[in-house]
Amino acid sequence: MIRKKEGFQGERMTVLPPAQIEIEKQDELCQSLYITDIGYYPKAEYHHRIREKGIDQYVLIYCVEGCGWYRVEGQTYEVKRNQYFILPKGEPHEYGTNHYWTIYWVHFGGTSAHVYAKGAATPQDINITINSRIGDRINIFEEIMTTLQHGKELEDMRYASSLLHHFLASMRYLGQFRRAKAETEKDLIKQAIHYMRENIESHIMIKDVLTYVGYSQSHFMTSFKKKTGQSPWVYFNRLKIEHACRLLRTTDMKINMICYKVGIKDPLYFSRLFSKTMGMSPTKYRNSQKA
Repeated sequence: MIRKKEGFQGERMTVLPPAQIEIEKQDELCQSLYITDIGYYPKAEYHHRIREKGIDQYVLIYCVEGCGWYRVEGQTYEVKRNQYFILPKGEPHEYGTNHYWTIYWVHFGGTSAHVYAKGAATPQDINITINSRIGDRINIFEEIMTTLQHGKELEDMRYASSLLHHFLASMRYLGQFRRAKAETEKDLIKQAIHYMRENIESHIMIKDVLTYVGYSQSHFMTSFKKKTGQSPWVYFNRLKIEHACRLLRTTDMKINMICYKVGIKDPLYFSRLFSKTMGMSPTKYRNSQKA
């Protein structure tokens, strides 16, 4: 049976029991790449971990908001938003944040694990571009989490292993991952909407969007409303609620977890915004979809 632990508000974490990990190690498919622990920490304040002897897995940490640091092999590195790193297995290490960060993390091993970890002991950039596909990557992660939370059969572990190949490859082979859905559209309003989607979990300002698309504020606001019929932030909130609806329909995440997944820290504010947009509370919406 899979064990789940809770710590930070909105945290989700799954730890596979030793017997299940042993099955992965012996299976001809899973043994190439398998998961031992996986999780998501939203806005984790003053998070800190030290392992003086290291562990027998690689540790990937993908920061999507905030910042942090880590020490490994005698070096200290800073980690910023939209960066990831992979700690080598067996190496003493320490990591954390002096303020807060939002991270996706995985402990993994297998005969192919070193291929994905090669060169990633230093911070690796995953900057937002028109073809960045950050949302696609996060969806792969969520599918891994859902698979491991609801299944414990060999087929579930094999599927999670296959998804992990895709998730890690989306980072290790970043250029190929982006080219697979190359976008040649030069419409700057579409690029602004893409930027919003890629930052669905973050709190971004109008200046962030303006910097990305290179518009002046007055021209951007006029052009955006002309094209979409809404102001940028009304539209951005709509995207957040649409994403929340999908999570309510397709997962069993609690409401206080979903609000973090759409970049809103206050569950009460999230519920008010959801009710204003959808005409019903998140709980009523979920129940209506089940019915």
